[in-house]
Amino acid sequence: MSFRNRCMVAGSNGVVHLSVPLENGRNQRQLMKDVRISHFTDWQTSHWRTIESCYSRSPFFEFYRDGVWGLLQKKETFLLDMNMAILEWLQKTLKFPGKISLTEHYQKTTGPELMDLRSHFLPRNFQEQPMGFRYTQVFEDRIGFVPNLSILDLLFCCGPQAKTLLEQNKLTF
Repeated sequence: MSFRNRCMVAGSNGVVHLSVPLENGRNQRQLMKDVRISHFTDWQTSHWRTIESCYSRSPFFEFYRDGVWGLLQKKETFLLDMNMAILEWLQKTLKFPGKISLTEHYQKTTGPELMDLRSHFLPRNFQEQPMGFRYTQVFEDRIGFVPNLSILDLLFCCGPQAKTLLEQNKLTF
């Protein structure tokens, strides 16, 4: 129960959950790099229709739609490869400096130099976490402001300003 294969977006009737289906279900006890995406259904088209329905009227949808559609069409075999492609696209799109890297082995605990947030943001509690900023959302007039949605919400609603909002509001715990 993590965000490794899911995200939340705002629709006209509230929060919409998008999940990438996994081979062998969700309760797998294996390395992240070995988790396979199931392609037995056309989930990419379903997800795209939901994203279009939620964001086609957003100010920056036209600017980022092709990139998001391209990510969905890649049909990666492994979930880790899909997640890395998404992170790399976001890094390029938002012009974030730095390097994305993977650990060589699982770290049960971290030292004081790292902030371990692996269990902090979970699908069951993501809206309970404080959010340091607000922005105008597509359906805010109907459902109110919904915090901590997918980066897609911020990107489609704020465009290039998304980077500035994220930089100015770094997580502090």
